[in-house]
Amino acid sequence: MVGFSVQRWAAWAPGLVNPASWETWLATPHPLPAEGTPALAAMPAMMRRRVDRLGRIALQAAYDTHVDAPDAPVIFASRYGDLGRSVELLTQLARSEPLSPTSFSLSVHNAIGALYSIARGDTSAYAAIAAGEETVEAAFTEACGLLSDGVPRVMVVVYEEPVPTPWEHFSRDVAFPHAWACLLSASTGADAIHLDCAASAPEDSPASPAEPAAPVDAPELPADLRALRFLVSGASRWEHATGGRCWRWARHA
Repeated sequence: MVGFSVQRWAAWAPGLVNPASWETWLATPHPLPAEGTPALAAMPAMMRRRVDRLGRIALQAAYDTHVDAPDAPVIFASRYGDLGRSVELLTQLARSEPLSPTSFSLSVHNAIGALYSIARGDTSAYAAIAAGEETVEAAFTEACGLLSDGVPRVMVVVYEEPVPTPWEHFSRDVAFPHAWACLLSASTGADAIHLDCAASAPEDSPASPAEPAAPVDAPELPADLRALRFLVSGASRWEHATGGRCWRWARHA
């Protein structure tokens, strides 16, 4: 797979609003508040009013990363997306209440990307990806495919929030809403990152340098934030074993 490098990145969560605070927190995680919403001042107010909390967080990370970079394909990746809207709509159906067309249109998985494209007047390719525990890897595989086809840059936006009560048993590892985005370009240099996948997780695999011992009371990071920690830490490798496969992230110094 083509190597890539991170040209710039940004992330947002309640209490963490810039790369410096994120780097400190990723090195020594501690519990964060579960509530908070960014201002999203870069999006026109008429569109911003339609976006729920998770969408605002994802779009804030996207805007902060894109800044003045030329338009590029964007891959929005989330395991469950804005599931809260779906819960609300299903509840209204169960009560035989009328549904909001706006809420329905924004409940689909590609809605956040569509709003971002419209707000920016950007006609580049957009994609929405959900691949369970391998969502981040699926998004970066798609990005690498675009880079290998000659696209000069690709942005990946990853966003998650706690799963609503009816489905919380499916995923308990996301404790607070967050999003992060990386602007990627193809690279063959010393900073190039490669991603590959083994058919099965290796037994007795040595600990990854990107996974330092955490304090006893530190929260366990979901897989997407462990991927972000690898990408911004300068670590040489990280392995993510899931679903009978082992995804291997490696930085070739």
